[in-house]
Amino acid sequence: MRAPKPKAGRSISSQRWLARQHKDPFVADAKAQGYRSRAAFKLAEIDDKFRLLGPGKRVLDLGAAPGGWTQVAVERVRPAPERGAVFAVDVAPMDPIAGATVLALDLSENAVIGALPARLGDLVDLVLSDMAPAASGNRTVDALRAATLAESALAIAELVLRPGGAFVAKVMRSGQETAFVAALKERFESVRTFKPKASRQDSAEIYAVATDFRG
Repeated sequence: MRAPKPKAGRSISSQRWLARQHKDPFVADAKAQGYRSRAAFKLAEIDDKFRLLGPGKRVLDLGAAPGGWTQVAVERVRPAPERGAVFAVDVAPMDPIAGATVLALDLSENAVIGALPARLGDLVDLVLSDMAPAASGNRTVDALRAATLAESALAIAELVLRPGGAFVAKVMRSGQETAFVAALKERFESVRTFKPKASRQDSAEIYAVATDFRG
């Protein structure tokens, strides 16, 4: 298979991204297995290692679009009436996923966050956040924005997570993640960081995995 030819009007960075996507085996595997994004494999690896998902769990996926993580959560939770639930929240449009409840909400609004527990109907066992800011090209700026998103996800987790529950959030290696991990350790019994194989090696992203929420 030949790599796509550069098109007029595309920036150099866009051309590099397309070339990288074309060569990425996880992109091909995602398409072959029906996942909406290669990110699905990141959550699968995280769960294989830390055993966070499982039948009957109640899961909240923040910044869920396009839905790769939600698909993995549904596969492993297997929601049924009166047994388990997967909620996918994003301000961006997201096509339905069988077995998941998709909520189009702007989590930057305090009123929306305050109403979230009522929308969920009960506390959840796991909060997931693969949220990332739009890349600015400035690593320092992007790291600060990523830290802000992770902190927002943690604030939501504190609101909706049951005691003993778990939390997973994307953070960037930049020095900014140290304070975030320290904040997690105040709220959870166990906090570890993990970089899945599906995460590109040239990416600064890692995942903070916190378990046994103190409530």
